[in-house]
Amino acid sequence: MKRILVTGAAGQIGSDLIVYLRDRYGKNNVLATDIREPAEEIKEEGPWEKLDVTDASNINRIIEDYEIDTIYHLAAILSARGEKNPQLAFKVNILGTYNVLEAGVKYELERIIIPSSIAVFGPETPKDNTPNETVLRPTTMYGITKVTGELLGNYYFKRFGVDVRGVRFPGIISWKTLPGGGTTDYAVEMFYYAVQGKKYTCFLREDTYLPMMYMPDAIRALVELAEAPVEKLKHHTDFNLSAMSFCPKELEKEIKKYIPEFEVEYKPDYRQEIADSWPRSIDDSAAREEWGWKPQYDLPLMVKDMLHNIGKKFGKDIV
Repeated sequence: MKRILVTGAAGQIGSDLIVYLRDRYGKNNVLATDIREPAEEIKEEGPWEKLDVTDASNINRIIEDYEIDTIYHLAAILSARGEKNPQLAFKVNILGTYNVLEAGVKYELERIIIPSSIAVFGPETPKDNTPNETVLRPTTMYGITKVTGELLGNYYFKRFGVDVRGVRFPGIISWKTLPGGGTTDYAVEMFYYAVQGKKYTCFLREDTYLPMMYMPDAIRALVELAEAPVEKLKHHTDFNLSAMSFCPKELEKEIKKYIPEFEVEYKPDYRQEIADSWPRSIDDSAAREEWGWKPQYDLPLMVKDMLHNIGKKFGKDIV
């Protein structure tokens, strides 16, 4: 991996991944792209281009201009936003992925990383310790597009020899960039309200358990999978990934250890039905066995780090 393209670089994961990759491979070797402009630090510290992933000709031009050999394809419409505009989610998530995969064939790219999600699971999927091989029958457009992406990636690997890899991310928690329309967004919003001394209204029931992951673990997982020897991989685009599972009430209690006056009210909305279709916990033994995956953050460590960093944003010394 010498010249890397990241799509969706202005998003929650992309904003952190760009910094990590530039530190690892060199600032000028990692191109950030998105349909919207990223943070100034991303634009100033390395190459940046505007890119609509539904435009195949622009993807091809960028690959040629920058001599790209690796793509981290993060551009996507997430679950809650996707239910508000399923047509856009279909277009961006499926056509965008197809365009990237076709470019992989045309330019014989070294590697393509396409994250998937626990949204691929549905009501018929086992809820606890969800296995890697199981029923994939999602009830959201986002989930449908992610299943499609997994299947397309495996097809392009077997049919055309394109080295496509991906993980099924749980909910991702980060202090740097606010989330962009996912069902697990409460787990970031709660911190910001607590630090600002505001009461938070949670859109999920207090007992809704979902798999979660802190951003440093998520970024490390993507890069570790990308760098793993292909001969060790039995799976390719559909690795279950997990770090912790908790419910909103447990997160509230952990935050209150540092901010005792924090208040949360629970008023479930349409996102509750989406959350109820997802697993409560994940079996990620395939990732652990095939490329040595191991998370570093649990709930207490994550909460402490989140409050420290968000507190700094607001000039408060919380932790």
